[in-house]
Amino acid sequence: MALFLLFEAANGYALFEAHGIDEIGQNTEAVRNSVTDLNRFGKVVKLRSFNPFTSALDALEQVNAVTEGVMTDELRTVLETNLPKVKEGKKPKFSLGVAESKLGSQIHDVTKIPCQCNEFVGELLRGVRQHFVDSVGDLKPGDLIKAQLGLSHSYSRAKVKFNVNRVDNMVIQAIFLLDTLDKDINSFSMRVREWYSWHFPELVKIVNDNYLYCKVAKFIEDKSKLSEDKLEGLTDQVGDEDKAKEIIEAAKASMGQDLSPVDLINVHMFAQRVMDLSDYRRRLYDYLTTKMNDIAPNLASLIGEVVGARLISHAGSLTNLAKCPSSTLQILGAEKALFRALKTRGNTPKYGLIFHSSFIGRASAKNKGRMARYLANKCSIASRIDCFSENGSTIFGEKLREQVEERLDFYDKGVAPRKNIDVMKSAIEIADNKEMETEEASAKKSKKKKQKATDEDDMAVDNAAEVTNGDATEDHKSEKKKKKKEKRKVDLEVETQDPSVDEGANGDSSKKKKKKSKRMDVD
Repeated sequence: MALFLLFEAANGYALFEAHGIDEIGQNTEAVRNSVTDLNRFGKVVKLRSFNPFTSALDALEQVNAVTEGVMTDELRTVLETNLPKVKEGKKPKFSLGVAESKLGSQIHDVTKIPCQCNEFVGELLRGVRQHFVDSVGDLKPGDLIKAQLGLSHSYSRAKVKFNVNRVDNMVIQAIFLLDTLDKDINSFSMRVREWYSWHFPELVKIVNDNYLYCKVAKFIEDKSKLSEDKLEGLTDQVGDEDKAKEIIEAAKASMGQDLSPVDLINVHMFAQRVMDLSDYRRRLYDYLTTKMNDIAPNLASLIGEVVGARLISHAGSLTNLAKCPSSTLQILGAEKALFRALKTRGNTPKYGLIFHSSFIGRASAKNKGRMARYLANKCSIASRIDCFSENGSTIFGEKLREQVEERLDFYDKGVAPRKNIDVMKSAIEIADNKEMETEEASAKKSKKKKQKATDEDDMAVDNAAEVTNGDATEDHKSEKKKKKKEKRKVDLEVETQDPSVDEGANGDSSKKKKKKSKRMDVD
């Protein structure tokens, strides 16, 4: 029985015919040994036909169909034109070797061509792949490599289904910048305090907040010019009238030294710069919360946006965090303490970045380790849901947060928490109901749009009909008026042509003339 081989290359379909299979005896070891030698393999397997793809897009479509086990029309034409025809009622004297069993079954169902996919055919296709460039005479080695590279990029891009809104790299950069800004704002605020304290040292004890201190320093500038007239403006800056009065009284009896106008301008500019950095830090935090709600909504609702972003940043990506077991996630960020404990044979750390969560702080000292382990377990579940689910929602994160709250009550008060399976069932039901509601809402919107479109079409048709009817009626009226005018002209001509008539006739004609003149006036 003849054996044909189907090879899906990056630049086209190739059909090979295997000769002397009976001599080899379909021995896998013999084929494996003959694959490396081109002279021996070339005598057994020879090229029958090669059909290149028309474009890169066509190559991508063909490869996607092959991986899904679907036979395209192009592949069917290649097989039917180059293989012997299968007669109905007779057993074919050949078979086709394929690499994908699903594709082989599809080919057999549609074309009745017998296909086989086994280890022996796999070894033959391995040899075909190794010596494909030498088998196809007009093909250059560089062309095949370029085609493979371009097809691999387009195929992987289509499989990944890249989503711009779920890029976790933006979260990693934002949390790094947020931490850097916190350090810079703190150091700059301390510099403003030290600088302005030479002029007004009593202000440090009255105003504790860094941002508020910069605002007040910018408003006051020179303490000698601060008087009761500026009480209202200072109250707006501070937010407390008593504190504003205290600042004014302290400025009157201040022990600070005077500063030159140039020094005051520099302090003023530096305080403004610190305020601008604080405002930008606030906007960056809002941006981080929105991105976390898009990328990892369940993790953010469970543990918070900042702690969740730090976990993603430390793991490298959301996918890496989802791959981590809960024991690794628990001590993520405490690697130095872990290896130090292993080296010195001491106690290993109980928590890492997860310590910044409010749940760990609310737990008692003896239950912090147990709480960290339980919270890490729930964070691992939330990160996997966010990473691998297509529809982003906060339902599972909220339910997991409720479980953590119940666990806290169990440690403190002994209240038995709900079972995990019951909580997850309720979350799945809520998620399914929400999906149904969104689908119904989208269906209603589409129906409304269709109704609007049909109503607009009907209105347009009615308007067109009215316009045409109006034109027709106007034309009909104008024709009637023309006919009446023509009749009147004819009557007048007849009367002028008959002057010799009787008096009675004249009387009648005069009456008629009067009636006609009246009609003319009425018209």
